Amino acid sequence: MITPDDLYVFAAASGNSNPMHLPGNDVDGDGVPENVAPGMFVASMISAVLGTLLPGPGTLYRKQVIDFQDRAHAGEELLCHVRVLDKRDDGIVTLETRVTRPADQAVILTGTAEVIAPTQKIDRSDIEIPGLVVQRHRHFQALVERAGALPPLPVAVVCPDDPNALGGAVLAAREGVITPILIGDRAAILTAGESVAADLSGFEIIDIVGDQAAAAMACRLVHEGRAGAVMKGHLHTDDLLKPMLDKAHGLRVGRRFTHVFVMDVPGRDEPVMVTDAAINIAPDLPTKVDITQNAIDLALALGMQPRAGILSAVETVNPAIQSSIDAALLSKMADRGQISGGLVDGPLAMDNAVDIGAARTKGIKGGVAGHANILVVPGIDAGNMLAKQLSFVSHAEGAGLVPGARVPVILNSRSDSPMSRLASCAVAALHHAHQEGRV
Repeated sequence: MITPDDLYVFAAASGNSNPMHLPGNDVDGDGVPENVAPGMFVASMISAVLGTLLPGPGTLYRKQVIDFQDRAHAGEELLCHVRVLDKRDDGIVTLETRVTRPADQAVILTGTAEVIAPTQKIDRSDIEIPGLVVQRHRHFQALVERAGALPPLPVAVVCPDDPNALGGAVLAAREGVITPILIGDRAAILTAGESVAADLSGFEIIDIVGDQAAAAMACRLVHEGRAGAVMKGHLHTDDLLKPMLDKAHGLRVGRRFTHVFVMDVPGRDEPVMVTDAAINIAPDLPTKVDITQNAIDLALALGMQPRAGILSAVETVNPAIQSSIDAALLSKMADRGQISGGLVDGPLAMDNAVDIGAARTKGIKGGVAGHANILVVPGIDAGNMLAKQLSFVSHAEGAGLVPGARVPVILNSRSDSPMSRLASCAVAALHHAHQEGRV
């Protein structure tokens, strides 16, 4: 699978910075980035097969003839074929080489290779190659650009009385994504504004004392049509959500509140969602239905093709593991239309949910295995650990949103970066526009 990051890595290693081969560049002006994989990058697949599989470790090139028949692009899967044509007594081996694109059976290149084959088996099991990570957050940047093209979303920001909480709202306002309505202790909000050098003179501030009172005011603004989303500031999540769950004055619409982390993971060709990692502690099957459906709806709002992998410790149904049973039921419910809008499959283990090689090794087929962009976890422990691992080990940025309410609820952590807070606002703006049929 050719990823956009592969193109960056090859450009850095080869020195070839041809814009045709760099992600996101529209060279011919037709509005569609070319994202063409360099021909020699595709040809390097042949070298990889020769040096690792056939003839294998110890192989040295003598000659490679290449005829390019078609072009490959980022996001496409390629298959390399190598077949022995001739083997001489002096160790010279001639091989037919070919690279195809399985999706449409197109032949990308053909040719022949002449190599010096190894004379003895070489064990490469102890060879380790340092991993490379292209640390950029292109998915969030794209979401912010899309949200910035919409009218700013009025957002009720609850208790933004510390620098982090207020700074995220101010940054999103500067980017034209939201119009904040600041609710809480006016003096504390102004003090926080001074600490981040933010001019709050153009923002509406509703002076109110008490966290739950401020959250209740946010609900009132939603009912009055003055706010299209709610954003968590410097208060406990429980205090934010309690007024929203009130049957008379809250924001319930019949579906459970669930939490979704939208993760921009370096090296992945699209955002990855993790749900539920913050609200539902040990969800039962009906709750998992809402968790899955809410995530699918959000993915559609972001322009993704939802592929929900229902995670368990195993990829087969085990009566002793409840999460595997729930996963199988969710998958069948999706088949019967009880969950709609995307593909759902499970149980899947983490490896075969996100890695096509692992899925093929396990013999798992279908549109989700190896390609899941929604990871539905068994419970809050697994979800929170997975999201934090992606953030602090895999260098991902995470946007937090609560769908299932009358309007999107932006739920940030105190440790979130400015980009995470900005992306959360962008996700909320796109979700709100999708609910209204504007995107």
